Amino acid sequence: MKILYYDCFAGISGDMNLGALIDLGVDPDYLRNELSKLRIEGFELRTEKAARRGINGTLATIIIENPENEKHRHLRHIEEIVNNSTLSDQIKKTALDIFNRIAVAEAKVHDIDIQKVHFHEVGALDSIADIVGAAICLEHLKVDKVLSSAVQLGGGTVKCAHGIMPVPAPATALIVENIPVRTGLVQHEATTPTGAAILAATVDEFTDNFDYPIGKTAYGIGQRDVSEVANVLRVYLLESSQQRDDVNSGVATLLECNIDDMKPEHFEFLMDMLLDKGASDVWFTPIVMKKSRPAHMISVLCVPERTEVMKEMLFKHSTTLGIREQHIQKHMLKRDEQLVKTAYGDVHIKISYYGGKVLNSKPEFEDCKLLAVQHNVSVSDIEKAALNALQDGN
Repeated sequence: MKILYYDCFAGISGDMNLGALIDLGVDPDYLRNELSKLRIEGFELRTEKAARRGINGTLATIIIENPENEKHRHLRHIEEIVNNSTLSDQIKKTALDIFNRIAVAEAKVHDIDIQKVHFHEVGALDSIADIVGAAICLEHLKVDKVLSSAVQLGGGTVKCAHGIMPVPAPATALIVENIPVRTGLVQHEATTPTGAAILAATVDEFTDNFDYPIGKTAYGIGQRDVSEVANVLRVYLLESSQQRDDVNSGVATLLECNIDDMKPEHFEFLMDMLLDKGASDVWFTPIVMKKSRPAHMISVLCVPERTEVMKEMLFKHSTTLGIREQHIQKHMLKRDEQLVKTAYGDVHIKISYYGGKVLNSKPEFEDCKLLAVQHNVSVSDIEKAALNALQDGN
């Protein structure tokens, strides 16, 4: 299994991402040929070897031929360009996902409909090339999974369409919601809206820890060179063993606390809040405390980056006065999801694998419950119909 890991210690931008993935092995001529399938003119991809603070890598620059004639586009114009191209369906899907995340953020900043967003930056040719280029490179590398470190946003101020604003820019701040970030390493915009959207749309997991061997290291060189911190994006190509193909391993945080004085109905609300804020799992265990008092132990499992958020939820929404914390190794079976059609309606099925074979198939309970109510049948009937449809290949 091949894994792409973004080490965003100095941030990420669209051109830094292109440079890093080219440095990792994507042929620039292949990328140029794929970009030509957009069938728009007026830009050129230039690549060169460069260095920042002694770190060598690839500098990728999108050159606009006539910047004074550059026009800005709405989301529908970009969707037309991408959908009318001869790029693969997967590249189109990834590129439009990235564009959509920026559009959603800009629409929220301006409080307007998403289709009315005027892409003053992302609608420009260089940003179109950066975003579509990111999708092209990702497909070409044929990675099975994308991971990323916490993202450095930078500091100071940035000049954008909204005037002079503190870093991060308004759109960037919205795009990186629920993504682990850092600030203040440099006094400039280290992560752009385009860079943030590329990560938000393509990264499967954000973690500062990985235990896979590094197969290759590459660097994308940034345009800026005014800081003691090297303006580079580092990426790794990680190679897992065959044994790891069916099992994903990583570090998780386990938080626990004992409670004997909370109203029973408050436990459900607490669980909902924890899960809504990104907990991987939450469970309650009946226990007996001193003086034979009945109580419950609350257990919360989360990725390390969400630890502080989980602590906040526990302190705010429970009666605990203390929390135990430990870091554990977590191993998860490879899984995917399929949608099957039954006589009752569509049902999602989660499928897990081990040893290259299907280990378990589980219909989504919420789908089954909804259809059971609609058709006045048992949940078991819906589950059986879904599994039969899966077996029949429907």
